[in-house]
Amino acid sequence: MSAYTALAGRMQASLHDLEQVVNRAEALLGKAQQQNDVDYLDGVALNLHGFYAGVERIFEDIARTLDESVPTGSDWHRDLLLQMSAAIDGVRPAAISQTTRFSLDEYRGFRHVVRNVYTFNLRPLRLQELTQNLRPCYQQLSTELASFTAFLRDLDNTAP
Repeated sequence: MSAYTALAGRMQASLHDLEQVVNRAEALLGKAQQQNDVDYLDGVALNLHGFYAGVERIFEDIARTLDESVPTGSDWHRDLLLQMSAAIDGVRPAAISQTTRFSLDEYRGFRHVVRNVYTFNLRPLRLQELTQNLRPCYQQLSTELASFTAFLRDLDNTAP
């Protein structure tokens, strides 16, 4: 098995996991609204955090395997997202579009907030907005990474 096939398989498994995270965030938001219980919002926040962390693991895997360069430094999270939205001549096309990058950047920023703020200080309307936009973001990401997976399979077929 080549490194490209292995990467494609890891990406598909991670996307499956991310779909479960999306489902859980939506379900927990629904419970919070139906039962008028803000305690469910902690779970929503945790799943929103988990969504971006999972996306970031996929991107780190691409950066390590294909780019042979994972950003470092204090802005590495932002730089990795930028790296994934850029084509690298002679190496790979952009893994995601600019539109998806902007959408994911909302979750990147929220991930930082969750890690640095007490959950009781999170804004319920912001959690609702992020959760409502989560499935469309995931679906676009999934579509774009499916195209990227096809690129990886083509690399496998053309490798000596």
